[in-house]
Amino acid sequence: MSPDEARPSPLPRRTWLGRPRWVRWSAYASLAVALLLVAGSVSAVRAVRASFPQTTGTLDLPGLDHEVRVLRDDAGVPQVYASTPHDLFLAQGFVQAQDRFYEMDVRRHLTAGRLSELFGSRTLDADKVVRALGWRRVAEREVAQLDRDTQAHLAAFSDGVNAYLADRSPGDIALEYTLLSLGGLDYSPEAWTPADSVSWLKAMAWDLRGDMQDEVDRALMSTRLDPAEIDELYPDYPYDRHATAIPGRAAGRPAPATTAGRVPALAALVRVRDALDHLPVAVGAGAEIGSNAWAVDGTHSATGEPLLANDPHLTTSLPGVWYQMGLHCEPYGDACPYDVSGFTFAGFPGVVIGHNRDIAWGMSNLRPDTTDLYLEGVDGDRYRRGARWVPFARRTETIRVAGEDAYTFTVRSTVHGPVLSDVGQTYATVGANAPDGGFGRPGSTAPDGPYAVSLAWTALRPSRTAASILALDRATDWESFREALRGFAAPAQNVVYADRAGHIGLQVAGRLPMRPRDVSGADAKPGWLPRLDWSRRTVPFDDLPSELDPADGLVVSANQPPLTPPTLPGLVTTNGYGYRSQRIRDVLEDLGTGGKVTADDLRALQLDSRNDFAAVLVPYLLRVGVGGPYYSAGPRLLEHWDHTQPRRSPAAAYYNAVWRQLLLLTFGDQLPASVPINGGERWFEVVRSILDQPRSHWWDDVRTDVVEDRDTVLREAMRAARDELTRLQSRRAARWTWGHQHRLELRDQTLGEWGNGLVRRLLDRGGWHVGGGPGTVDATGWDVREGFTVTAAPSMRMVVSLADLDDSSWVNLTGASGHAFSAHYTDQTDLWAAGRTRPWPFTPPAVRAAAEDVLVLRPARRD
Repeated sequence: MSPDEARPSPLPRRTWLGRPRWVRWSAYASLAVALLLVAGSVSAVRAVRASFPQTTGTLDLPGLDHEVRVLRDDAGVPQVYASTPHDLFLAQGFVQAQDRFYEMDVRRHLTAGRLSELFGSRTLDADKVVRALGWRRVAEREVAQLDRDTQAHLAAFSDGVNAYLADRSPGDIALEYTLLSLGGLDYSPEAWTPADSVSWLKAMAWDLRGDMQDEVDRALMSTRLDPAEIDELYPDYPYDRHATAIPGRAAGRPAPATTAGRVPALAALVRVRDALDHLPVAVGAGAEIGSNAWAVDGTHSATGEPLLANDPHLTTSLPGVWYQMGLHCEPYGDACPYDVSGFTFAGFPGVVIGHNRDIAWGMSNLRPDTTDLYLEGVDGDRYRRGARWVPFARRTETIRVAGEDAYTFTVRSTVHGPVLSDVGQTYATVGANAPDGGFGRPGSTAPDGPYAVSLAWTALRPSRTAASILALDRATDWESFREALRGFAAPAQNVVYADRAGHIGLQVAGRLPMRPRDVSGADAKPGWLPRLDWSRRTVPFDDLPSELDPADGLVVSANQPPLTPPTLPGLVTTNGYGYRSQRIRDVLEDLGTGGKVTADDLRALQLDSRNDFAAVLVPYLLRVGVGGPYYSAGPRLLEHWDHTQPRRSPAAAYYNAVWRQLLLLTFGDQLPASVPINGGERWFEVVRSILDQPRSHWWDDVRTDVVEDRDTVLREAMRAARDELTRLQSRRAARWTWGHQHRLELRDQTLGEWGNGLVRRLLDRGGWHVGGGPGTVDATGWDVREGFTVTAAPSMRMVVSLADLDDSSWVNLTGASGHAFSAHYTDQTDLWAAGRTRPWPFTPPAVRAAAEDVLVLRPARRD
């Protein structure tokens, strides 16, 4: 399959790195032409391959105490064997830097608010947001509070990274540094530190933070919709149709009531939204961010031992977010207790998701409500607290900008957290919409304004998440697994468990705020009312939902609520609506009644593309006439459709085009253009609720004088979909395919995102036709307002067989390497897109049999 070109995005008018655009374009064009035209010459090959890692032979590595072996398979995935934890993590840092250092370097600049040092003023707004949030400051405090062993492992990892950097020029580390130097950047990477590793956990916590975007969206909707209408767009979870993660159980505390009143100070919230839009895609939540994770016990599996599957759904990027790796102690024991393999982050020690010799675990996002926006009444340098005015806490931040003068600004904070509305660019002043009071207590009278917006977020307090991940790698049973998760703070997760003793289970892990009992996290809150503050307490770990060995032999977590109401305060408010989880449970139950579940069954289930909401909507579509053979060709595809969405399906292509037009016609006229419509499970429930109301106000287009009804909108959606597919694909409906319009485009996280078209051709890859869609088990999200291109997808897929760990399988969205012309840059993407996986060897004989390259790292001589 030949990848298509990724769409180029327009460059801003500003210069980059202090150079005019034509100079930069000429420099990039010269490099691109040279590489493309003389790719077969020795000089071009040498330039491209200068940063490729050595993967065979012997290397002297400073800092090692003993010899270490690194075995790589034909996909370049490394398995590291060492005799001490110090050597193991030092080698891990070295090997990750070999494959992915540029990605690691960009990530640490991102999480420290220092992207502008590399990319100039175009990333200044992103840096301001991150500096205001203070990720790096929190990470530095976290490192200082970790236990000694974790600190030692982080230090050893850093030493390994720095050993790789020693005596290497930037061009010998990554091609991207050569491209940056042609743009005028004089740069050499600085030494890696433990805080660089820990900072990325903050970025992942931000990506999976919960309902903060909903708070802003609800505020924007309030300009056009009344409170009841907004609530209709956030329906309750269908507990009568879809099971929770722990079916039949409820927590013992009442659910919080919605706070009375509506969001004031809209302009301040718009500034927050504008600020967040500047963050790079790598930490921006796309449509259908979530995960599938499930386990089947031995009584239902063909092997007689548990099976576990996991596929986290994250924003697509290149390189992918995950790095596959194995870490093995030889000998294994108390002195060196690591024998683990799985997926981790480039730049972070240990394994985040995977299995060791005793247990396996997968994660799905809890979608916790761990953030709250607070409106702050402002009077100069003071903000309102009850009847008093108190001073903002202030700190000065200076951002170095490549090719330009440094930028200095002030970050203000309240008792709730940093003031995010200060870093928005669009609005010069904040809030003109005074609130109505309406919070029902003495002292609730609102300030006259202006307003600022601050953020309370659990991840802005130091935690022991880094130590928790390493403890997971060492866990041997349910008790040690749960004890490891006791320190896991953010991002809060449902962690699915299986072990070789035959047990399966689920543990919710993460730091969740204890809000006042009558306060919801759904809307921004008046910060001047102290009673609406978070307490300093969080939900105790032992109160978090947990289950071992359920009676039905299944654990299924796909972002549905963990428990039925009533629930713990702050536990979760932004769940999925159970379409994926219920489909997984139904298929597993059917397989269990017809025989024993196999690992192949789980791999097939990860690719399940059935859209269960289509079964609800299609009968309504087929009852509406569209008129004439041209338009009726589309509905004819749906008459015998099985509601699955494989990439070659003409019916799926038409249905999704209709779904897009239906949402735009029904809601696009009433929602602000800046409010996203991702078309996923929440929208399934919204449309379901009005399908039997043919004259619901939502069907009417408020921009016209005619009052439209349901059938009018359905008919127009089908006709518009037919016209759209004729433009995109063919006049003949039989030639349509879902994958033709639903494509995976992988864009480099930096120069692929911000460089010119020639640079993007060097670094980006794309054009994979994929199936699935929002709300299906094979969850490939897309943006209704933008089109059908994949915005979020299963970032990896794994299936673990506890009966024989070598019979497990895995696949990454991209590949092991971050080097654009490496054979392992996107070599797993073809497999991923075709629904295939790779063998996952674990035991030493299996790893040796799969090894194509062996690198021996020896202690360097000490003079």
